[in-house]
Parts: sequence; structure tokens; C-alpha cells
Amino acid sequence: MSSPETPAAGSPALGRGSLRAVLVGLCVTEIVSYGVIFYAFTVLLPQIQAETGWSRTAITAAFSIGSVIGGAVGIVVGRILQDRGPWLVMTTGSLVGTAAILMLAWSPNYALFLAAWVLAGTASACLFYPPAFAALTGWFGPRSVQAITTLTLAAGFSSTIFAPLTDALALHLSWRQTYLVLAVALGTITLPIHLLVLRHPWPGRERHAGTGSRQRRTSGPGGIPGPPPRVSDRHILRSRTFLLATTAGTLMALASYASMVYLVPLLIDRGMTSTGAAWALGLGGAGQVLGRVFYPWMTRQLTAQVRAVVVIGAMGVAVTGFATLAGPAPVLIALAVLAGSSRGLFTLVGATLVSDHWGRERYAAVSGVYNAPVLAASALAPLLGALIVEATGSYVGLFAVLAAVATVATGLASLAATGAKETSAATTSVAPAGSPTPTR
Repeated sequence: MSSPETPAAGSPALGRGSLRAVLVGLCVTEIVSYGVIFYAFTVLLPQIQAETGWSRTAITAAFSIGSVIGGAVGIVVGRILQDRGPWLVMTTGSLVGTAAILMLAWSPNYALFLAAWVLAGTASACLFYPPAFAALTGWFGPRSVQAITTLTLAAGFSSTIFAPLTDALALHLSWRQTYLVLAVALGTITLPIHLLVLRHPWPGRERHAGTGSRQRRTSGPGGIPGPPPRVSDRHILRSRTFLLATTAGTLMALASYASMVYLVPLLIDRGMTSTGAAWALGLGGAGQVLGRVFYPWMTRQLTAQVRAVVVIGAMGVAVTGFATLAGPAPVLIALAVLAGSSRGLFTLVGATLVSDHWGRERYAAVSGVYNAPVLAASALAPLLGALIVEATGSYVGLFAVLAAVATVATGLASLAATGAKETSAATTSVAPAGSPTPTR
């Protein structure tokens, strides 16, 4: 029996009902995956520390190492996705993720606790946004922006659901028992959905020269021809545009997540009450959702390059405001909402960057490389932020450094935009008649 993910070239596009099932299924599994693997940890951390006696730094380091490993594994996962599709990757992720959380619940010592988080990080590369985005990009084609926006809006409720759920479980169970319950939830919910809903023909891809595979010409989603075969994945990964965009995205992730983690202590130092600072952080979360709602409008009004510059620039404005303004409180809250909106939009900018620049048929492999340093920066942001606070002596000093980082990221994104225009012109000049340009 042939694999459901390696159809003959020219396989028909999925019907509306199948597409709807894929989108709804992924909305559910992303909520559960992020809730169990990511958000539950933030709730259970104090209990883990109290029951094990391990330091908060050691526990957080295990979690961060797992996240960094996930980013690295994502490079390999991206290539498998590009060739085989999401069915194998995400179904395997459900199995590995369930095993990792079960191992976490059982781990009798720190070494196995660390190993469990490494396994969980590996699973996250198969379960989190990147493979889901690749699935929607491949199957939804030109409508992928709307599908990805819907997915991120739904998954944004993961913390809303799983933070209180985990807390409620932890009131009656130990952290190990809580993770045991969550492992069962992860396996029983995500595995059957991935196993059944993602079992569809995967759009053919063009194998480019320099990738180690023989070169062949296929159609992209919707029967649209892919880009010219002379431009390989390796060429893209070494291009000036890709390197600038990836560096800009990595610096943006560092500034974005470090500023989120240390926003409350900064605002308290600025004279706000702890309640007011918590509300500012919460409204920043609402800003993430608000920003994502407007993303489809942005795709119609702005090119991919301009969207990246605007979103990263907005984060720079927000972080610079935090570093330089002591108040009043409404202004600081407005900056928190701006930072949240930028953070939410950046998720979507990163999700559509590769397809906008270089086409959908190479999305999974190229985005896997793009996401690796971005995810690493996100995972290491709390630690790097703590080191900067120690070096500068204040949270204001941290935000001043982050403002500089965001400013550099904005400049690099602008340079990447210039390079993308040149690449687009060059690719258009060699593309066959009727082929779409890789940027828009």
C-alpha cells in the first residue's frame, strides 16, 4: 500500500470538507500541544522546585535546552515535511510527545528530567506551529494566510485553557500526577486527529539541484508551476536575503520574548503596582490576538518585505518606549498592547515569510532552517535577559539593550527587503511564462 503522503504528481487539491477538517483538527491539536508541553510547565514550576529541591535555574535550563533542541531538530523535520508531508511527522510527534511527558512524570532524578525535556523538545518540532503552518501552506495554497491566521487565533487560547486547567489539577495532585493526566490528554486527543485528519495526498514538490535528490518538475498547490529549477534550496539558504531575514527574525524573537518575560518587574520599578503591571501584561496578550486579526488585511495592503519591517519596527518602538518613559501608566499599558500586537503579528510574518519570498513548494525545508535560530533565541531569551540585568544593574538597562537589538533587527529587515526585490526581479526574468513570482 502506498503512503498517503507520496502521491503521483498532479494529485487533485483537497475538497472543502477535507480542508475544513484539517484546519479544525490542527486548531485542536495546537491548543493541546502548546498547553501540555509549554504552558503547563510555567504553572507547575514552583511545585516542581518545592518537591524536588532542584533550583529554579536548573529546572528552567532543562526546559530551555529542550526548546533549543526542538529548534535544531526542526531543520530535519522540515526536510521530511517537504518530501513526505505532515501525516508522518505530526503523528510521530504525538507518540514521542506523549512518551516525553510520561517520562517527565516518572523521572526520578534530574538527569532523566533533563532527558525528558530533550525528548519533549524533539516532539515539539513535530507538533508546534512550524509543521502545522507547513501543512496549511501546502494544502490551502493561496488561501493559506487566512487558514494560518485562524489557526493562530485558536491556538492563542491554549494558555487560557491549560493554565487554569493545570492549576486546578495541581491543587489536588502532585506535579508528577498532573503531568501523567496531561500526557494521557496529549496522546488521546492529538494522536487520533493527526492519524486520521492529516492522511491526505501531499502536493508534489520540485526537487532542486544541490539538495542531493534528482531534479524533477512538478506543480505546486492548485496546479501552479513552481519556481525555476535552477534556484535550489541550498542557494536560497546561502542568499543574502535569507541570511538577513533570518538574523532579523532571530533578533526580533530575542527582543520580543525577553521584553515579555521582564515587563512586569520593569513596570513595578517604574512605579506601577503589581496588579497594574499584571494587567498590562494581560492586555499585551490581548494585543497579540488583536494584531493577528488584522494580518489578512496587511497581506492585501503591504508586501511581505514591508510587513516584516513594520512589525519589527513596531516592537522597536514599544521596547524603546519602555526603556525611556517612566509613565504615565496609560502610556505604558498602550506600549504593552503595541508590543503584544507586534509579537502576535510576528508569528504570522514568520509563518508566511518563506512562501511569500520563495514559493510554497519549498516552504517546509526552508522554514525549518529559518525557525531554528528564531526558536533558540526565544528559548534563551529569559536567561540572556537575566544576564543583561545583572550586567547593567537594572531592568531599564535591559530594555535599553533590547531597544538597540530591535533597532538592528529593523535595519536588517529593511536590507532583506531590498535584497528580496532584487531576487524577485531576477527570478521573474528566468521564470517561464505564466509562472508566479516568488514574492509579492
